[in-house]
Amino acid sequence: MTSTLFSAVPPVASGRLRPSAAFVLVVMLVVTFLAASSAPSPLYALYRETWGFSAFMLTVVFGSYAFALLAALLVFGALSDHLGRRTVILAALALEIGAVVLFWTADSVGWLLGARVLQGVATGIATSVLSAMLLDLHPARGALFNGLAPMVGMAVGALGAAALVQFAPQPLHLVFEVLLVMFLVQAVLALRLPETVTRRPGAWASLVPSAHVPPAARTLLLRLLPLNTAGWALGGFYLSLGPTLARLVTGRQTPLIGGALIATLVLAGAVAIYAVRQRAARPVLRGSALLLGAGLVVTLCGVQGHSAPLFFGGTLVAGLGFGAGFNATVRTLVPAAQPHERAGLMSTFFVLSYLAFSVPSLLAGLAAGWLGLHAATLAYGALLTGLTAAAWLAMRERG
Repeated sequence: MTSTLFSAVPPVASGRLRPSAAFVLVVMLVVTFLAASSAPSPLYALYRETWGFSAFMLTVVFGSYAFALLAALLVFGALSDHLGRRTVILAALALEIGAVVLFWTADSVGWLLGARVLQGVATGIATSVLSAMLLDLHPARGALFNGLAPMVGMAVGALGAAALVQFAPQPLHLVFEVLLVMFLVQAVLALRLPETVTRRPGAWASLVPSAHVPPAARTLLLRLLPLNTAGWALGGFYLSLGPTLARLVTGRQTPLIGGALIATLVLAGAVAIYAVRQRAARPVLRGSALLLGAGLVVTLCGVQGHSAPLFFGGTLVAGLGFGAGFNATVRTLVPAAQPHERAGLMSTFFVLSYLAFSVPSLLAGLAAGWLGLHAATLAYGALLTGLTAAAWLAMRERG
């Protein structure tokens, strides 16, 4: 059975990994890249205490990562189609190793900002090429793991970093020493990855950013935008201000509480992606809007009442809505474009998604400086709840 799963992959050259082993390695690379992306989140409170910067500057550091990732997706997203998957994966690993070294040696918010920008570029390049290679190696299984692996990676990074900060020495360094070892080992293994595409000319031309929404998909994209924006905006808020908010709500100053909050959101999303992957997309969209909205309301009640059970319980429900909504949105959107139009459509979709991931959290950080984190969270959550209500009404009118 296993031998037939990867029958579409070209014959393996001598010294290269078999397709099944290569698939496992690429999944682990996705998990590690995304773990590294969420690992700084539980550290932000320590950075603020050590270097004394504001909540807004914290979200600037986070936003710089998201904008750099977005730029890398737009510029380098198609590069591996021309240079080959393995070459671009190795380049992304080299950049990520450089980013981890910058984190490890950072002694000011400026260094932290530089590390986050470089990490964003590396993760953007890796996201596109690793996603493509998973589909090359096994289209069906690759599509599933393209949704699951990033969620698992973010949970592992947030929880792992929080645990090391709480229970191990040198909290601002050990996390990155562990990541550095992992990336170095994976870089050596990646040298043995098989090549799944044939090199072709046009690499320089592929660096010109492009995004296009075919006419047949424009109305659909606009209708899906409120739900998608609410989900990604929630994720951005949790990865930037979430750990600080968790300390405020629970009254506990332990780093593990912030890591647990992020893990609750993204692991619930992963469970939902797996659960709804074969269900009809339209009812999933309506249900995910209800779950996300209900989860937000319960979470806000937890924030207002300083109730950890409501706060984490609402986050769990919201995470289920986020994951299910993201999966159903992609499955609804892709068939609306012809095969030759899908790359441009998905590029536009991810541009909008990462803008929702970064811009609202920057505004939330600014509002937190003016109003305080508690009031800013309530206002932010109310806006996202309104978006989910609009999304549910749009899906209901469609029938």
